[in-house]
Amino acid sequence: MLEEELIDLMTFCLQNPDSLEITEKKKRITEIGHELFLDGGLDALENFFFVLKNRIIQEIEKDPSPLRSLWNGLTPEWQY
Repeated sequence: MLEEELIDLMTFCLQNPDSLEITEKKKRITEIGHELFLDGGLDALENFFFVLKNRIIQEIEKDPSPLRSLWNGLTPEWQY
């Protein structure tokens, strides 16, 4: 499921900011955002990120908001 994959990817990026795998993980986050946008538009991105943010903050007490910018460029309405 995309939600679980995104949680794993974002959690990894937040917990391992100096990892050599960060570029690969961020690329996949962007790809998933593109898939979400194609399936459900801006609402899908907003709803998905809301759920991800709350769950990640609850699980590891880190805010994934800086990773929102990985979805910039998918639509003019999404600019972070």
